[in-house]
Amino acid sequence: MAMTLRRIVVILLAAAAALTAQNRRSVFVITDAEGVAGVCRQEQTEPTNTEMQRLLTGEVNAAVRGFLAAGAEEVVVWDGHDGSRTLSALTLHPRARLIHGSLGPTMLMERGFAALAFVGQHARANRAGAVMAHSYSSLGIQRLLMNGKEVGEIETRAALAGWFGVPVILLTGDQAAAEDLKAIVPNAELAVVKESFGYYACMSMSAEAAQQTIEKAAARAWSRLGEIKPYKVEGPVTIEVEYTTRSTLFPLAALPPGVERVDARTLRYRGKDFLEAWTRWQTR
Repeated sequence: MAMTLRRIVVILLAAAAALTAQNRRSVFVITDAEGVAGVCRQEQTEPTNTEMQRLLTGEVNAAVRGFLAAGAEEVVVWDGHDGSRTLSALTLHPRARLIHGSLGPTMLMERGFAALAFVGQHARANRAGAVMAHSYSSLGIQRLLMNGKEVGEIETRAALAGWFGVPVILLTGDQAAAEDLKAIVPNAELAVVKESFGYYACMSMSAEAAQQTIEKAAARAWSRLGEIKPYKVEGPVTIEVEYTTRSTLFPLAALPPGVERVDARTLRYRGKDFLEAWTRWQTR
């Protein structure tokens, strides 16, 4: 009975969030660095790299301008790169709101955003033709699978948003990241700002051209909000993580309920739905 009641409460929260989203007209922006125009080398992704900070901030502000011009009332930006240490309130668009720090498993989706957007996003680990592709941690995770299919931050965060009824309406990044989102949200707006020639090689737009492209794409995305549906992954769900050797769990370590070893470096997190499997991994 307790599990049933908890499930009902969660469903009601998700429904309330969806209704609130329609009223608030608020968009939640997740930022990263590897998908930013002009960023093609590892040292550029350091959060203290001043050029990268300027490039990313320029793209974020362009997206904010586009969303606001098209009718969004609020743009909340989460500094999602490398410990949330990249963006500054000093240089962010004056009407945007900035979040630093870890957000927990739900990533604030229960607050009722109307839409989710990715700015500066990279493709998943083990993805061919992608700039600095990885899934959450290039040092700690070899590959990530959801229901047996390789995924990354795009697919899992889109699924999380979808669980709460929130659609992904925009992605900016390289062509591989754009293709990854298009595979699951075919009519999302995409702003491709560079083409990959290898893990550390790319041909990029200028910062000005990229920002103009992003601003227009963000405006189109918001104007098409009602057309773009949330990405929903039906349960049950498994999230399988192949860790790198340096991050492998001790062989005799106890595992919590819903988690099992697949091999020496791989753990599988099970759930009756996406949120349960995701929460088990995020709270490991």
